[in-house]
Amino acid sequence: MNLVSIRIITANIESLVKFYEQITGITAIQYTPDFAELKTSTATIAIGSTKTLQFFGGENIAQPAENRSAIIEFLVDDVDKEFERLRDSLSSNIVQEPTVMPWGNKSLLFRDPDGNLVNFFTPISKEAVEKFNSN
Repeated sequence: MNLVSIRIITANIESLVKFYEQITGITAIQYTPDFAELKTSTATIAIGSTKTLQFFGGENIAQPAENRSAIIEFLVDDVDKEFERLRDSLSSNIVQEPTVMPWGNKSLLFRDPDGNLVNFFTPISKEAVEKFNSN
């Protein structure tokens, strides 16, 4: 079994798609006005409008901008460089500037326009680097 995508449901698909395009540098594939994907080499961020919930059983299946438990994480080559690149555009949404975590990653934590937590991280300890080099 492989995890292939994370889908975010939003009431403002245009804003969220633009945000993820900006932070990742990846152009989204907009299949319909209500559904887009940003494909990385290992997984996909899917973004669906609330209108797509009708295909899953109705509007009450998911609520946009209500996530308080998941963090969307991106492995980046240099978290400090990404912080410098995005600092101005993320300024009011930065939760934590680049910080070394106890498990050996340097992490930048911020929120997307819907309030979802996003983590850019770079392994820096020997153990963390080895973990990601073996994958």
